Amino acid sequence: MGYFRRTIYVTLAAVGGLLAGSESAHAQSGGEAASPANGHPLVPAIALARTALAKVETLSDYEGTLTKRELIGNTLTTQMMQIRVRQKPFAVYLKYAAPNEGREVLFDTSQDPSQLLVHEGAGIKSLAGTLALPINDPQVMAEARHPVSDLGLKRLVQLVIEQWELESKFGEIEVKYYPNAKMGRIECETLEVTHPRPRRQFKYHQSRLFIEKASGLPLRVQNYGFPQQTGIEPPLVEDYAYTGMKTNVGLKQIDFSRTNQNYRFR
Repeated sequence: MGYFRRTIYVTLAAVGGLLAGSESAHAQSGGEAASPANGHPLVPAIALARTALAKVETLSDYEGTLTKRELIGNTLTTQMMQIRVRQKPFAVYLKYAAPNEGREVLFDTSQDPSQLLVHEGAGIKSLAGTLALPINDPQVMAEARHPVSDLGLKRLVQLVIEQWELESKFGEIEVKYYPNAKMGRIECETLEVTHPRPRRQFKYHQSRLFIEKASGLPLRVQNYGFPQQTGIEPPLVEDYAYTGMKTNVGLKQIDFSRTNQNYRFR
């Protein structure tokens, strides 16, 4: 990893017990690494992200827990849910744990790439039964920064790569590599990209990508906005973390069907 300007050993904690308090990275030990003699400092970061993407593309399916923290308007929201993903054709099943406990969502591109199914687990809304909604319906997007089609590990890292490739055309970028980071108890390599000043071409002040050491899979992305004042912590805009992952579990079509007897669609 001699391409990176600095090599720092850190521990990054996670939100809600597993994932709480990760807004700053604290160096425990480390040393200087060589700067790239030629080329943009984002080039090796993009290469690592592409390696993680290639790892995801070897999977047929997976399941685990997704914890999302998103700035919606002026409110930082947190959602936790069980997630099942089939890679080809792309399909997602979600069951919410908090808030909106019991809510279930189905999205299957082989059935309809522009529509999802959702039903609430309790309350007055549950009386409406199963609703078919466009993936960009205002009701859906009022609770999310991305459509359901952006869920899953593949899009998680693809969006980072697209962002970094655009930013690699510009300067004013600091890239750090944390080879011994942790997400809770998960040992990770973490890439951190920071832009010291707001510019039109930079969407975020700082972005982090966490890649699990054992599997090589990208498990978490954090994006921070530019601080409004000097000395103020940058605001968290997005934080998507996948934990408890089980891969190639043999998910079937019934796992993405409203007729599944273990689901409550009707």
